[in-house]
Amino acid sequence: MCKITAIVLAAGQGKRMKAQVAKQFLILKDKPVIYYSLRAFEESSVDEIILVAGFGQVEYCKLNIVKEFGFKKVIKVIEGGAQRYDSVYNALVSAEASDYVLIHDGARPMITRDLIESIIINVKKEKACIIGTPVKETIKVVSPEGIIISTPNRNTLWTAQTPQAFEYNQIKKAYDMLYTDRNKDNMNITDDAMVYEFYLKKTVKIRMGDYNNLKITTPEDLILAEKILDYVLCEKEKQLFCE
Repeated sequence: MCKITAIVLAAGQGKRMKAQVAKQFLILKDKPVIYYSLRAFEESSVDEIILVAGFGQVEYCKLNIVKEFGFKKVIKVIEGGAQRYDSVYNALVSAEASDYVLIHDGARPMITRDLIESIIINVKKEKACIIGTPVKETIKVVSPEGIIISTPNRNTLWTAQTPQAFEYNQIKKAYDMLYTDRNKDNMNITDDAMVYEFYLKKTVKIRMGDYNNLKITTPEDLILAEKILDYVLCEKEKQLFCE
């Protein structure tokens, strides 16, 4: 039986939110944003959850998130690093007994158990798999001076989401290689698939995610997430009523 670990990243500062508290602790429908991601993984078939907290926030997360909401699968709360890849690497080191890992941004509260189960099925087949959605609008490549350089074919463009799932030994190997690269700080690493592709020279499959699986980055995103959550709760109530 294989062991599946979810790594939930909650160490970001979220400067674009212009709030005095980190975005993962902002209140969304009477609960912290991070609650919703943890609940989805708690209710899924993952075996364990590693929560990555920001500097000085480990005890806060243990008491006010994990204990407060009774998350039984959160077996470790660890401190992240200066960059996102530092936080992921710290978590990978702590997940050494895993066969597969799912790496998720805690600022994506609308992740669902169904999407988690889907990516688990796919990573067991593909070894490396992420979710995403096709872009809806025309994308422009623009110079620093604001001049359009090119217009990529929209049919080939997707927006990457999380969780991103990998065979543990392979993603750990990729991150080990990243950490020996003296040029890593200049690479503008934005997701785990990029690390996997670049260092292992292997392909990553992308499967259909959910347009509702947005990342809370700006105040407008929080408003939109509230509306989506209202809709989801309303649909669940309708389903229960019909049954």
